[in-house]
Amino acid sequence: MAGFTMLIIYFFLLSYITITTTLSLDTITLGQSIKDGEKLVSASNVFELGFFSPGKSSGRYLGIWYKKDGEKAAEETTSVAWVANRNNSISDSSGFLSINAQGSLVLRMNSTNNIVWSSKSNASKSLQNPVAVLLESGNLVVKDGNDKNPDNILWQSFDYPGNTLLPGMKIGKNLVTGMEWLLSSWKSIDDPAPGDFVWSIDYHGSPQLFVGMGSKVQYRSGSWNGLRWTGAPYLKTNPVYTYEFVSNETDVFYTFDIQDRSVPSKVVLSSSGDVLRLEWIDSTQTWRRFPTTPLDRCEIYDVCGSYASCNINKSPDVCECLKGFTPKSPAEGKIPDWTEGCVRRAPLHCNHSNGFLKHKEVKLPNTSHSWVDNNISLAECEKLCLSNCTCTAFANSDVREGGTGCLLWFSDLLDIRNLATNGQDLYVRVAASELGTEKKRVIIIVTCVVSAMGVLVLGWIIFIMYKRKLRIQGKL
Repeated sequence: MAGFTMLIIYFFLLSYITITTTLSLDTITLGQSIKDGEKLVSASNVFELGFFSPGKSSGRYLGIWYKKDGEKAAEETTSVAWVANRNNSISDSSGFLSINAQGSLVLRMNSTNNIVWSSKSNASKSLQNPVAVLLESGNLVVKDGNDKNPDNILWQSFDYPGNTLLPGMKIGKNLVTGMEWLLSSWKSIDDPAPGDFVWSIDYHGSPQLFVGMGSKVQYRSGSWNGLRWTGAPYLKTNPVYTYEFVSNETDVFYTFDIQDRSVPSKVVLSSSGDVLRLEWIDSTQTWRRFPTTPLDRCEIYDVCGSYASCNINKSPDVCECLKGFTPKSPAEGKIPDWTEGCVRRAPLHCNHSNGFLKHKEVKLPNTSHSWVDNNISLAECEKLCLSNCTCTAFANSDVREGGTGCLLWFSDLLDIRNLATNGQDLYVRVAASELGTEKKRVIIIVTCVVSAMGVLVLGWIIFIMYKRKLRIQGKL
């Protein structure tokens, strides 16, 4: 009988432990904690927060992932959306997360009581009811539980992205507080520490997205033209997701959202520097990948050098100088050395005799050293460029409504490529002699075409007359 009683007690204890470790709560309050083996789950079961070991690593990390992807959280760098202790793993399974009276989240090892990671609350004093909530967006927020204003957030994980951009997250910068949002790749599938690559916005000149490896640029999206990044012609209105770029006195950022919340989606910067858009497929329980960078050789930053454009349809030699320019290092063989780009055939003189040659359907050059005025016309833009001896090119800054605004370049033109669709017109400054050459070339082409047409017409007339003569002779 005693044995049976002990069995019943053991059963209830086991049930209690099981219920405790699978408890689906979305909030941590003062005095509560989430231990290794337990999970925090958002209200509608979209996201989970818990402990995991990536790849073959034995270290433990605290992370957030889509609940549908829970079983694969430790298998791929694309599964975990956010990691708290990226730089400092837990060596055993004694980790636990709690919140203190100042509103700071604290991750400790129970075996040593050492702090592994903590957030920084901006609360000026102790809170009566500090809480941490995992929202439906996947954002872990800290706030005062007594404050009913949902916008009053003391800290949020969305301000500290890892390698993943979830819907509603931002890449950019708050110009008032200095807070910067960027993605950094994992070192490897086994190590979520910041790796070699960063995806961020460059704020100099006209803002643009970059993938960088240290100080070296790997990929550039191009500047924003009102509809899309000039180097991302595939971006267009669609039923799956929306996207937005904001640039004003307080913020510069890019964000996206999804139309159907039942279909998980995210953007990931891989350990190899590729930017991937992923969409969850329920039927296969896997992520479908849509690579966005790089797509081909012409996406490699500055592959053709200055004053040259890349045309993937002209492979294997995809590079060519812009009109009025010639390779700086002429080729000894058939293909020039493009590492140094191109130089002008005729030098510029600082006077109004210079002009501009139009290049259609291109990805605009690097805008880090550009100047923008969104309130003037293209004609005014041309005058401004012509009046400044250091101006090398101009274009519309916004392509909507037929084109408005002005972009001016004041340095070498880098990273241009020809696009099949959704490219922009670029006006490159050249010497007056190049304009004459271009006009002569057009005149020669027109003359040749007209002459050829004349010869064909004359030949046809002679042929008709000859046939008629034969017909008359036959009748006689």
